[in-house]
Amino acid sequence: MNAFDIPADAVSVSEETIKKSRFITLLAHTDGVEAARAFVQQVRNEHPGARHHCWAWVAGAPNDSQQLGFSDDGEPSGTAGKPMLAQLMGANIGEITAVVVRYYGGIMLGTGGLVKAYGGGVQQGLKQLTRTLKVPMKLFSLQCDYAQLSDIERLLLRFEGKIAESHYQDRISLTLALPYGQIDGFRQNLSDFSRGALTLFSLTP
Repeated sequence: MNAFDIPADAVSVSEETIKKSRFITLLAHTDGVEAARAFVQQVRNEHPGARHHCWAWVAGAPNDSQQLGFSDDGEPSGTAGKPMLAQLMGANIGEITAVVVRYYGGIMLGTGGLVKAYGGGVQQGLKQLTRTLKVPMKLFSLQCDYAQLSDIERLLLRFEGKIAESHYQDRISLTLALPYGQIDGFRQNLSDFSRGALTLFSLTP
């Protein structure tokens, strides 16, 4: 599983007026479909007087088709949600939801005008968005002796991993988070320094 860009900010907002209709574009970091749904509902609550709340999301990694969604919310079919989603997918960004709020100004835009307004709103929002890189991590459990902990910490530093949890009893029980691309290297080095005594057990698929 490769690293990918996600929004660095919780929410980013841009706005424009087209033929008296006010379009407000909100982009948010949303990790998973439930978070995406919650953000859409939050925007609805914040803009109860708007005619439309059109949305699109890429709620997971950019290449995870199971976590895509969109809605025209009463606009003609294909004029809002789809062009918004196309902009998000074209930007190769994950864990993001876009909502475009429209306050109707009384002038019809036509299907082409709507596609341009909704897709263009997301495009402009993406230009202003600050991104950060997300490195997907896999969780493992590991038990070790106290004398082995400093070596394990050095290995984690080398392979860009971290200790997510630790419990100190007769031995130390660790939950480790490792980047997918570093797992094999870490596992091999762990086996080498402990002469096969230490074994990683996967906690996530």
